[in-house]
Amino acid sequence: MSCRRPEHMAPPEVYYNEEEAKKYSQNSRIIEIQTQMSERAVELLSLPEDQACYLLDVGCGSGLSGDHLSEVGHFWVGVDISTAMLDVALRREVEGDLVLSDMGQGMPFRPGTFDGCVSISALQWLCNADKKTHSPPKRLYRFFSSLYSTLARGARAVFQIYPENSEQLELITAQAMKAGFTGGLVVDYPNSSKAKKFFLCLFAGVSGVLPKGLESEATDRSVSSQAQFTAQRSRFKNMKGKSVKKSKDWIVEKKERRRRQGKGVRADTKYTGRHRRPHF
Repeated sequence: MSCRRPEHMAPPEVYYNEEEAKKYSQNSRIIEIQTQMSERAVELLSLPEDQACYLLDVGCGSGLSGDHLSEVGHFWVGVDISTAMLDVALRREVEGDLVLSDMGQGMPFRPGTFDGCVSISALQWLCNADKKTHSPPKRLYRFFSSLYSTLARGARAVFQIYPENSEQLELITAQAMKAGFTGGLVVDYPNSSKAKKFFLCLFAGVSGVLPKGLESEATDRSVSSQAQFTAQRSRFKNMKGKSVKKSKDWIVEKKERRRRQGKGVRADTKYTGRHRRPHF
C-alpha cells in the first residue's frame, strides 16, 4: 500500500506536473474532500467571529483550500513548490496571493504577518529526503521555526496530514515542539478506517485548549470533551451568517471583495446572480 503514496513516487515539484495538476484540480471527489478538510481546519483555527483574518495556506496547490478561505471572508497567501499547481491556481483566478517556495527552506515572510495557518495534505512531504542534501528533521525544524515567527502571538496553525506511521508523527511533532509550538493531534472519527482524519493543531506563543476530534453517532460519548463539534457536518449549516455559495448574495460579496483587492470586476446589474434557463 505504501507505494501508492504520492510522496514515495517523486518529489512534489516533479509529481505535480502539468498533467497531474490538471487532473487533481478537476476531480470532483478531490475537490469535495479538500473543501471538507479545509472547513474543518478553519474550524479548528478558532478565529474571531465576524472578522476577516490574514491567513497562510501552506501547500496551497491549485487553490482548492484557498477557495474556502475566501468564501468565509478571509484574506490569504498560498505557498507551494509546484509551478504547475500554481499555474492552475492563476488560471482559476483564486483570490489569494501566490508564492512559489519550498516549505522545507522556511517561510519567506516578516514576523507576525499572519493570524493563522492552514495546510491540507502537504506536511508529510517533508518527511522524505528527495535530495542528498535533505535532512527531514532539519527541514521540518526550519519550516516550523520560520512559521512560528510569521504567526501573530496566540495564533494557531492547523495541518491536515496523512501520517505513514507513528514514527513519522513523532518526527513531525518533535520538531514542531522544538520550534516553540504547543498543541497536539486531533483525530476525527478515530474508529473509522475511511473517515479517519488527522489534524495537527499547534499554538504559537500562547497555549490553548486542544479541541476534541469528531465522532460518529455510534461512538461512546460518555467521555467528556474539551470542545463540542457536531457529528454530522453540513457545508453550509455553520457559516456564521455567510451566504450560500452561488447565490446572488454570495456573488455580490465575492465581487465586492475583488473590488477591494483592486481587481477588475463587472458592474452589478439586475441580472447579477440570476439563474439562467437551461438550453435544450
